[in-house]
Amino acid sequence: MYRVEFYAEVRRSVYVEGLSERGAARRFGLARETVRKMLRYRLPPGYRRAQPIRRPKLDAFTGVIDQILREDQHRPKKQRHTAKRIGERLRAEYGFTGGDTIVKTYVREQRLGGQEMFVPLAHPPGDAQADFGEALVVIAGIECKAHYLVVDLPHSDDAFVTAFPAETTEAFCEGHTAAFRYFGGVPRRIVYDNTKLAVARILGDGARLRTQVFSELQSHYLFDDRFGRPGKGNDKGKVEGLVGYARRNFFVPIPRFGSWDALNADLECQCRERRGRRLRRHTETIGERFARDREALLPLPPVLYDACEKRTTRVTSLSLVRYRRNDYSVPTAYGHREVLVKGYVDDVVIVCGSEEIARHQRSYDREVLIFDPRHYLALLERKTGAFDQAAPLAGWALPEEFLRLRRRLEARLGKPGTREYVQVLRLLEDFRLDHVSGAVQDALRLGAIGFDAVKHLVRCRLDHRPARLDLAQYPHLPVARVATTAAAHYLALLGAGAE
Repeated sequence: MYRVEFYAEVRRSVYVEGLSERGAARRFGLARETVRKMLRYRLPPGYRRAQPIRRPKLDAFTGVIDQILREDQHRPKKQRHTAKRIGERLRAEYGFTGGDTIVKTYVREQRLGGQEMFVPLAHPPGDAQADFGEALVVIAGIECKAHYLVVDLPHSDDAFVTAFPAETTEAFCEGHTAAFRYFGGVPRRIVYDNTKLAVARILGDGARLRTQVFSELQSHYLFDDRFGRPGKGNDKGKVEGLVGYARRNFFVPIPRFGSWDALNADLECQCRERRGRRLRRHTETIGERFARDREALLPLPPVLYDACEKRTTRVTSLSLVRYRRNDYSVPTAYGHREVLVKGYVDDVVIVCGSEEIARHQRSYDREVLIFDPRHYLALLERKTGAFDQAAPLAGWALPEEFLRLRRRLEARLGKPGTREYVQVLRLLEDFRLDHVSGAVQDALRLGAIGFDAVKHLVRCRLDHRPARLDLAQYPHLPVARVATTAAAHYLALLGAGAE
């Protein structure tokens, strides 16, 4: 192969100096055919194969190799044939006598030719893409995995990121509601992968059977949907890229916050700051391009979607309701009844009919019992023998004056005193702890040890009246009787001493 400089000298000698092909061949020591080729091309054309490559040892086996590569497309990536393994099979099963090099070369060519090509896509204003990502965070001093939802507007590259303890149905819905509120409107169409949170089943013709909750969310906000091909992340490449961008930028270094709300407030702040960036190939900032997206968005409905997962179940004999492998208590009056459990990101709400009967903080642990001690007080009022062993009351941190009241009641009344103490605790079903605690302190100070007295004193606190107690209205309470002292009483004492 001749260098370009030598090529130029030969061509200049003929076309500029007027030398003949014979003279150029003599000057440069070349064959006239070589000079003729140099005059034909401005640059060295490189090696030009006149006939297709011949592989006498491999040609008879290329069909077998092609079949193996086609079958590999339906196998897990980590269990597909390497070129070396294909060569071993050809020798062991088909009598191939060649080496590994020609097999590797052929396999490489076939795989390069079979790689997928993509078409650049245009994104009109008002369209969106959504996907989940994962990253480590530290919440309240505990390291855990955050599942963050990214909703991207590809036209402007504006995005919203919010994180949850788990990738659940309620997180999916709450994330959409928060994103729509952040954008100030609803995208006209959202592209998803085939997440089970939205797709219950892919039908034979490629149509998607949507989940009940996703259909409700879509009906509430009226956006259209589109689902990518299974395993083809490039169908929503914009949001796939932003999932990685958020992990590298929003979650590095590992965020440390006291609560999930604080983390999400920081993520929203970073999303707003990102609107000031100007990305490559654009003359406008993300915020300036978002203005066109904002005009194309659908209006928000007057009422936000109730972002929760709903499940119907039955209360057990222990007055517990199971939701996602955890048990939550309800008042014992609703035992064995059918209830509706509404699972939110932060809370679990239990409804019977149209009445909310219990609300608990959501737990993301497994096999945990979550009690509200007040739910069992009505039952313990009848079964006072179980009071000291009642699991729902274990660890119930009440002010010290409640224990003093119990000791005084049981010292005066015995076993019925425990029942009356439970009645005092039942005031917490209707009144705040600070009101009941203050009333108990007043009752101990006044010496009015009883449920009726405490209840009266609670009402005095609510009505902002002085804590006075008319014992005539409570004849069952012990009354201190003080007799008038007379001189004869002292004489009786003196007489007793003389004896």
